[in-house]
Amino acid sequence: MAAPSTKSRLLAVVWCFLMPLGVIGGYLGVGFAVVAAVGEPILGTIVLGGVVFLLVGAARLLRPGWLAYEPAARPLPETPRLTRMVLGGLALAFLAGQSLALWLYSLGGSTGFDQSVQARQDAGVIAALLLALVAAPLAEEMLFRGLLYALLRRRIGIIGSVLVTTTVFGLVHGNVVQFASTLPLAVLLALVYERTRVLWPCVLMHLGFNLVATFVPPVLVTPLANPVSALLLITAFLGCALMLYRKIATPTVLLAAEPAMDMGDGKEGDPRTV
Repeated sequence: MAAPSTKSRLLAVVWCFLMPLGVIGGYLGVGFAVVAAVGEPILGTIVLGGVVFLLVGAARLLRPGWLAYEPAARPLPETPRLTRMVLGGLALAFLAGQSLALWLYSLGGSTGFDQSVQARQDAGVIAALLLALVAAPLAEEMLFRGLLYALLRRRIGIIGSVLVTTTVFGLVHGNVVQFASTLPLAVLLALVYERTRVLWPCVLMHLGFNLVATFVPPVLVTPLANPVSALLLITAFLGCALMLYRKIATPTVLLAAEPAMDMGDGKEGDPRTV
């Protein structure tokens, strides 16, 4: 296979910058309009989540070729083993993200995080739970894995797509605490989407992450708020993510994939949540 030309590489770099900027710019623009119309930030975010879910869901259903890319992975014999690896990675993603986030917060606090806490408290328990356990998992997976990651993968490889999506996913949360807590989760969700090409596993994992963050007492994770715990847990998570990546990117997976695709075929209660 011929090496990519300088022009194609440059176009890929431009795509990696402009496409996420356009997606997130559109998302934030609609978000500000919805929140202004609703008059309450948490309820507005829930409504925005519904809009995103419907729009991206319709695109994926009616025009799947727009978001398809090669190779198309098929189920492999080691799927149960892969599932265990993913669940272990999810546990490590939660612990690593919480450890890093709590440690950073202990160093100097975070005004943005405090404002997020206050907004959820002001909105009430029901609205906060609806955001964390329904709107966020559905809308964010549609937007970041179902749209952004898929569009990136049409132009660039797995690693680049994971890094860009993870960075944007963290930045959209708007403060250093939630940025840190979401990074491991975003890496894992992108790898799972790459392997499955469907969103429901990502939605369930995101829901599970937020569910644990909502109901696990902070006192149980506070002891992790130190650099040693953060470093050890992040290292363990990265090891798990690397093993998962190697399973996804191995020739075995590629051999099990479709040789070609017809790209035209139509067929937040707790502030630690993301």
